[in-house]
Amino acid sequence: MTPQARVQAAIEVLDLVIDAARRGGAPADRIITDWFRTRRFAGSGDRRAVRDLAYAAIRTCGDVPESGRAALVLLAHRDPSLAGLFDGSRHAPLPIAEGEPVAAPGIAPRWLEQALADSGIAADEAARLLDRAPLDIRVNTLKADRAVLDLPLAGEALLAPQGLRLPHGTNVESWEAYQAGQIEVQDGGSQLTCLAVAAQSGEMVIDLCAGAGGKTLALAAAMAGRGRLIACDTDRTRLSRLTPRAERAGAGLIEMRLLNPNRELDALADLAGQADAVLVDAPCSGTGTWRRNPEARWRLSPTEVARYAALQSRLLDVAAGLVRVGGRLVFVTCSLLDAEGANQVDAFLSRNPGWQVEAPGIGAGVPRGQGLRLSPWHDGTDGFFVARLRKL
Repeated sequence: MTPQARVQAAIEVLDLVIDAARRGGAPADRIITDWFRTRRFAGSGDRRAVRDLAYAAIRTCGDVPESGRAALVLLAHRDPSLAGLFDGSRHAPLPIAEGEPVAAPGIAPRWLEQALADSGIAADEAARLLDRAPLDIRVNTLKADRAVLDLPLAGEALLAPQGLRLPHGTNVESWEAYQAGQIEVQDGGSQLTCLAVAAQSGEMVIDLCAGAGGKTLALAAAMAGRGRLIACDTDRTRLSRLTPRAERAGAGLIEMRLLNPNRELDALADLAGQADAVLVDAPCSGTGTWRRNPEARWRLSPTEVARYAALQSRLLDVAAGLVRVGGRLVFVTCSLLDAEGANQVDAFLSRNPGWQVEAPGIGAGVPRGQGLRLSPWHDGTDGFFVARLRKL
């Protein structure tokens, strides 16, 4: 592909991403992968160039652009060399016309920028949410240890005890250590939030919103493979992905339970008041994960955030009934909005007076309300809110 054709391809890809964001369709990475699957003529350099252009535009546009061209024109206004590729030649975009639509730059849609500001995320910190994410891995202590594991790349040791940071794009899934279950891909901040659970060997621990089980596997390692670890979710497809991951990791203590939405306690009644710890890694707006999914900010609305907040509140109450006296409840969201973090803890405590807040004890983060906040700006991780409460 010529440089001009790569720009036109990025415009076409962005049109698909924008349409998907407006109607709740597939994420950008899947759209880009599918687009190239039917264009075998594009080489690896072409794919990388088009992907980089598309993501640069996504990260630069605050609100949903009018079109992919409007998004690329915004980049072209900032880069004369890119503007010169709009020359109307074969497979190239038409020249940029005076007064044609240009996407608006920004961190996020205006209402969302204000919500972040109201939650204490100033402009500089908000901008870091759109940086390109590194690749972090966790060494699985059921099979290995960071101090002695020999990997093709050494990596940078993270604050998380078994965490390593590798260059973006490292193909760790081809490594023998990955295939043997010695390492898992997991953001360093996600690893730190698992430390807040303080899971111990022999305990009963419930991961109430396990999804595909990234945090469940970290908890299994912390428990040294002994005890009861129950991974729960309402999404059968996501939960089913945990089975092969657990087998590869040697995490045989994991039990899985599929829950019915709004009827979670029906499948958990036998565990009421017995758990030493319950992790509520609740569904959320994902404002802390924009480094990986920058177009996700185009999919949010105030109504959607309120829906997530209501779900989190209900799940916290479900979790509270599972914890034994003296046990722990850990609340985590990958959001930086107070509605999905500090405010949730305050509301929970007002509804449930028989609980007290404890320091999460993760050695990182900035206090926010009665919990801690991790962010790319302060901690070099994805954005998270984490709080630990103990049942009196």
